[in-house]
Amino acid sequence: MTGAPIVVHRPSPSGGRRVSVHRHGRDEILGTAYSDHDLVVFLAAAGVQDPDGILDDGRWIEWRGGRAHQWSAA
Repeated sequence: MTGAPIVVHRPSPSGGRRVSVHRHGRDEILGTAYSDHDLVVFLAAAGVQDPDGILDDGRWIEWRGGRAHQWSAA
């Protein structure tokens, strides 16, 4: 694997960001997050041990198309 296993995609025009995780050789969409809390809930449900602790860790999460922690469209 060459990138972070979790991707927070660009903000949608209506707000929120799709979250996906790469595991078992494929990408799986976890849902659309509208806040850091939503993201932490998705990651915990996916089995991430310390979801709060990895939000700013580029080895685990790649924030695409916008700043980290930005949930509304620019």
